[in-house]
Amino acid sequence: MLDETLEKERRFHDNWAAAIDVDGIRVADYFEACTAPENRFILRQMGDIRGKLLLDLGCGAGENSVYFAKRGARCVATDYSPGMVDVALKLAAANEVKIEGCTANAMALDFPDNTFDLVYASNLLHHIPDPKIALKEMHRVLKPGGKACFWDPLMHNPVINIYRRMATEVRTEDEMPLDINIVNYIKSIFSETAYDTFWIATLWIFLRFYLIEKIDPNQERYWKKIIIEQERLGSTYRRLEKLDGFLKNFPLMKRLAWNIAVVATK
Repeated sequence: MLDETLEKERRFHDNWAAAIDVDGIRVADYFEACTAPENRFILRQMGDIRGKLLLDLGCGAGENSVYFAKRGARCVATDYSPGMVDVALKLAAANEVKIEGCTANAMALDFPDNTFDLVYASNLLHHIPDPKIALKEMHRVLKPGGKACFWDPLMHNPVINIYRRMATEVRTEDEMPLDINIVNYIKSIFSETAYDTFWIATLWIFLRFYLIEKIDPNQERYWKKIIIEQERLGSTYRRLEKLDGFLKNFPLMKRLAWNIAVVATK
């Protein structure tokens, strides 16, 4: 059953990779756009990464590896999908930076203990049949004092769960958003853990896409659209982000966010 799930994930992402236009990817936006709060949080926690050895788990199209390589990190881009690794290497070449690339199973990494200064993973763990195993592997391959940095969707918000049930063509059937209580597990294996959650009132933008702009969630990936169109969405997002900051002061509100971002130190 596990092998079957992983194979379906591989096929889905290989098919997606075949449709990606490398020339259309604006790498910096995925980390610096106002609508990329998860990565902006992670960057603040990371500090100076020049010369650091960084493992990009679930590298996808390679935006992460290329961005970090431009900031001076030595990046190893890995994905379970060979197609995605190939796209990542093409994106690096287009941006005139060097990265290494290889396929990898995040639950059984073929790297020695204490290898990397940083492990980064975006939108990976909810594709893993057992994310706790992947977290143990992140911890294992990190050097003492190294940081695991990742962000993923949470499972608790009813609005985003409706979107998930609708957007069946742009997501895999086996993916499982995280329970916010996974933070307790992370704290049990890492020495320090910083985290925050994002997108509560700001999820109005998703409703706007569907209800007002009539955008089919199976034709466009909303989570990509918020990055690509950050200039158009910026003023609305910034106003709602302030409301999110207020809402997160109330008990249990953080769990209603769409995404969680974590930086954990070994």
